[in-house]
Amino acid sequence: MRWDNLGDGPSAPADIGLFGTDAVTTRTFDTPEFRGITFHEVRARSVLNRVPGASRMPFEWTVNPYRGCTHACVYCFARKTHSYLDLDTGLGFDSQIVVKINAPEVLARQLGSARWQGAHVAMGTNVDCYQRAEGRYRLMPGILTALRDRANPFSILTKGTLILRDLELLAQAARVTEVGISVSVGFTDRELWRTIEPGTPSPERRLDVVRALGERGIDCGVLMAPVVPFLGDRPEQLRATVRAIAEAGASSVTPLVLHLRPGAREWFMTWLRQHHPGLVRRYERMYAEGAYAPTWYQRRITRQVHELAAEFGIGPAHRGTSPRRIAVPEEPSLAAAPEQLTLL
Repeated sequence: MRWDNLGDGPSAPADIGLFGTDAVTTRTFDTPEFRGITFHEVRARSVLNRVPGASRMPFEWTVNPYRGCTHACVYCFARKTHSYLDLDTGLGFDSQIVVKINAPEVLARQLGSARWQGAHVAMGTNVDCYQRAEGRYRLMPGILTALRDRANPFSILTKGTLILRDLELLAQAARVTEVGISVSVGFTDRELWRTIEPGTPSPERRLDVVRALGERGIDCGVLMAPVVPFLGDRPEQLRATVRAIAEAGASSVTPLVLHLRPGAREWFMTWLRQHHPGLVRRYERMYAEGAYAPTWYQRRITRQVHELAAEFGIGPAHRGTSPRRIAVPEEPSLAAAPEQLTLL
């Protein structure tokens, strides 16, 4: 599937007929925060997505108002999805953003259907719904309103501080249904953050989100992801990160080790050769069997983080959809390692 009309400003709509969307309009904005980014506005026919292999997941349905992500995390597993649009999984994923401009209206209609049974809806499981584009398109207030009005349980995983804009809506929803919020903070090392997650708010600002949510009575867990082998996994780094998470008042912490799926793997290894060439061979050996680090390594990291969490007075999130908490695996087993939950 090719994208045409990539010039500046709005272009003529084109029917792409892909993923149940049509009426594409391409826009660029000449402002510092959006310079170099192209937005492909589409009208979605459906926004509730059923998760393949849902029996192995703690959620069955997702809503993703965006495709591509300006957070530009080098390791993002969702990069592969851009290849389905004939877009680059590297810089293209970071700068060619698909926006489902009618997502709130479509979701409200779908939630009101007699066929909808009120299942839990997860957001942020593919790309971040509070990435930079949300500041301009403002899709999440309408999405949250639709979920609140139907008292439909939902969860959000984000690296974005923009979620604080919607604090009142989240508080209203939490009074009528189960709301799970989790912030992704894999490390607090600022040098690592600047190079591997260049478009995200700093780890400190993300932990401020945890703190602000707690002050409003909304529990917020932290997905400690990714733990980056050889760059963010030293005992003192893990301790500093868990301590900061505890001090922010997180209700839980769950570590996930870096995984490198096709699309992300190639982009990450290019980054590694540029920034840490001495680690290339070690990564090739560690990920020789596929996308996941060896089970012994995953277990070691999980054990270390859980021990630190206990020391600092917080616990791991557990499988299931408890109120106000996003569900993630507690610890991958040998059998489950290839199916480790792949969140941001």
